Amino acid sequence: MTGKTSKIERALISVSDKSGVADLARALAGQGVELISTGGTAELLRKEGLEVRDVSDITGFPEMMDGRLKTLHPKIHGGLLAIRGNEDHARAQEEHAIRNIDLLVVNLYPFAQTVASGADFETCIENIDIGGPAMIRAAAKNHASVAVVVDPGDYEKLLGDMAQHGGATCRKFRRKLAAKAYARTAAYDAAIATWFAGRMDQQTPDTRVFAGRLSQTLRYGENPHQWAAFYTSGEARPGVATARQVQGKELSYNNLNDTDAAYELVGEFDPRDGAAAAIIKHANPCGVATAPSLAEAYALALRCDPTSAFGGIVALNGTLDAACAEAISQIFTEVVIAPYADEDALALLAKKKNLRVLLAGGLPDAGAEGVTLKMLSGGFLLQARDNGRAGALELKTVTKRAPSDQELADLKFAFTVAKHVKSNAIVYAKDGASAGIGAGQMSRIDSARIAAWKAGDAAKEAGLSEPLTRGSVVASDAFFPFADGLMAAVEAGATAVIQPGGSMRDDEVIAAADKAGIAMVFTGMRHFRH
Repeated sequence: MTGKTSKIERALISVSDKSGVADLARALAGQGVELISTGGTAELLRKEGLEVRDVSDITGFPEMMDGRLKTLHPKIHGGLLAIRGNEDHARAQEEHAIRNIDLLVVNLYPFAQTVASGADFETCIENIDIGGPAMIRAAAKNHASVAVVVDPGDYEKLLGDMAQHGGATCRKFRRKLAAKAYARTAAYDAAIATWFAGRMDQQTPDTRVFAGRLSQTLRYGENPHQWAAFYTSGEARPGVATARQVQGKELSYNNLNDTDAAYELVGEFDPRDGAAAAIIKHANPCGVATAPSLAEAYALALRCDPTSAFGGIVALNGTLDAACAEAISQIFTEVVIAPYADEDALALLAKKKNLRVLLAGGLPDAGAEGVTLKMLSGGFLLQARDNGRAGALELKTVTKRAPSDQELADLKFAFTVAKHVKSNAIVYAKDGASAGIGAGQMSRIDSARIAAWKAGDAAKEAGLSEPLTRGSVVASDAFFPFADGLMAAVEAGATAVIQPGGSMRDDEVIAAADKAGIAMVFTGMRHFRH
């Protein structure tokens, strides 16, 4: 039958995730559908009082080789692939006693979960499904007549479509199922290929495949004329993809992008060392600070650039409490993300109905390995995640004066923040808080000047007599190509500098620093961010 509907008379059910499968099988049996199954699934269905035929009864072969071989047989694949109404196919079916299979319900061995559990190599290999993907692809190819279901979430949809069409499925529904089935096997193979490459230390295999699962269809992208969606990779990294939203309206494309940037930044600061807060706008920090409490850290972060903080994203590295929640609620904020929050804090923020609150259940590991992806026309760029950390670097003092202990602590803080600022990046800091941030300029000297200018404005708004940059330190995400950028920082009041070094004119820059009487350290590591 190749028309719009296809009657389901015979179904093969073989699932690893058995949630809801008994109810599905019972509903199918109630409509007179013959059930075929394998191993554990057949055993479960029999315990539920259902009549089930073993695949081995159909094929004439027992399951063998520790279950590696059970469904790879012409009587199974022929039943899935036979084109209904094709005389040649019908003659082959009659000659070899192959009966049609109208519905395939399969989900695959839990390969990704097995890898995530830390299982050894051989256990992971045994959790690579062979028969399942083969059947899924066969049924999906023949979706003109066969329905294939790979997601327990589609069981009710299947039964609904059958109810609508008198025990049959419609062609449109089968096509949707087939598309989903091919996406599932593609994602499964992608996970296996990525795992193999990792086990063989292949950073750049000849073919690299990524897969994601739709988490949210967004209203639009960066701008209203762009469609958008949010897909998750399955990586168990605390952040926007894994967080629980406890209040507020749906997150937008820009909200998601900025919240990710904010939480990755605040993840740099271990809560055991103190509280940290970051305020992000357009994927750049407009204020970052550490302090004894979250409320104090937030106040210091806000002081750096209160104008830009309006409508921003706030990320915290500890449990959100009432004092911090009260401070945050004083200005318009789009999103707050934290590992946890207490009940008093949530009650306070609940008064801000449009404020989104996300609880991530932990902090991302800033030092963990990983990859980042950027799409280009006709391809993509893949690179290792920037997991360099200032605290782990061997800093080299290159000036006559070495930084004081307080300057050194602030230099490490500033360089950590600069890692999360779009290049060219300049960050002034003092006493564990940002004092001025210059981001995304084509010229490094412009970033230095803009940061100082914004620091002056912030000081005026705070009623301070001098800019926040007076007596600060300064970090540059890349080397100073000329001494002019450094001198702009000195003019702003910086007393110490941290930068990667490596310029052809390092000697000139060092000499300028010595002449100004400031300390400078080289990191040997650059933090470009585009």
